[in-house]
Amino acid sequence: MTNTGQRPQDLFPLLVLGGARSGKSSTAQAIAEASGLVPLFLATGEAGDSEMTARIARHREARGAQWLLCEEPLDLAGALADAAQPGRIILIDCATLWLANLMQAGRDLDAASTALTTALHEAPCPVIMVSNEVGQGIVPEHALARQFRDAQGRLNQHLAAQCPRVLLVVAGLSLQIKPASSP
Repeated sequence: MTNTGQRPQDLFPLLVLGGARSGKSSTAQAIAEASGLVPLFLATGEAGDSEMTARIARHREARGAQWLLCEEPLDLAGALADAAQPGRIILIDCATLWLANLMQAGRDLDAASTALTTALHEAPCPVIMVSNEVGQGIVPEHALARQFRDAQGRLNQHLAAQCPRVLLVVAGLSLQIKPASSP
């Protein structure tokens, strides 16, 4: 998976953060494909409109036939526990859509986040989690948008604290932010 001398268990779970259209999904996909393991895409998005339907189709085409697929908009921890097995690498894309789904369904965000963290650490295979960094823009005008931004920021902080490695992707370029590289 890497030639840095690090053991695979020191590298996963991996969190890949970035803004919209930053290249975070393609970065995570390339890491999964380079692992030599059987890749499974755990999708949290739902095709609720024609734009999302087209986006899902583009992502499927970009992944190719070698990828297994599991779709779960709400019970991400349960889906991860069911799908995780030795010999696989799981790419969860993305925590942002999952959080939006939870909020829309009125679910307990703290309980779901804790369950996800537990599932990440109990997975018998490497897991990559993609999430949007939404806190670097302007303050949203509406209360619900501010609530979402704040919840996403807390979720990203929670995930980053639990992951031994975190990448930030900007303009298709990946920067490792955890562990911090030495000067």
